[in-house]
Amino acid sequence: MSKQALIVWGGWPGHQPGECAAVIGGMLREEGFEVVTENTTEAFTDPSLRDFSLIVPIVTMSTIEKEEIEGLSEAVRSGVGLAGFHGQMGDSFRNEVKYQFMVGGQWVAHPGNIIDYTVQVTRPDDPIMEGITEFPYHSEQYYMHVDPNNEVLATTTFRGDHCAWIDGHVMPVVWKRRHGEGRVFYSSLGHVAAEFEVPQMRTIMRRGMLWAARG
Repeated sequence: MSKQALIVWGGWPGHQPGECAAVIGGMLREEGFEVVTENTTEAFTDPSLRDFSLIVPIVTMSTIEKEEIEGLSEAVRSGVGLAGFHGQMGDSFRNEVKYQFMVGGQWVAHPGNIIDYTVQVTRPDDPIMEGITEFPYHSEQYYMHVDPNNEVLATTTFRGDHCAWIDGHVMPVVWKRRHGEGRVFYSSLGHVAAEFEVPQMRTIMRRGMLWAARG
């Protein structure tokens, strides 16, 4: 029996949630997953949520009902994997600290908006980052509030061009963590669907989802 993955998309349309869901769905099907796609967070209240191997939320901002966040949190704590990218997982449900506690971070700024920056690999020995070295990136450079419990796999260093007081600050870009029995993976790369054409970004996301997936 193939592993099942649930993709839930919605929220702010500027991040192209539908297009990104299609890309993620295709990647997971290539890896042998049976993929279920929903465009409402009501899916998180389904009792069968714990039967999935992986959940990929693709929802920027928006809101979520108490029973929905409870269902998602309990599923991950029971062992279902959670994986996502950019604001589609790192800037979702801003009022829900339970969600942020699970993800391990929350977006707060992207000084300069779309800019050129560099991603530094901090754990080249980790299977998710194997063979990937420092690479340039053109997108929003995410400044985030992050959990010190994260296992950081890649970082970026801010310059003071747009905010002088953060010059030289090193910020996590890719991390993995545990939430109960579940594995959680996050990458801040991936503003829009076209960014999946960057080989390093696509490889990191693919491997991160596979690592997070139960079983």
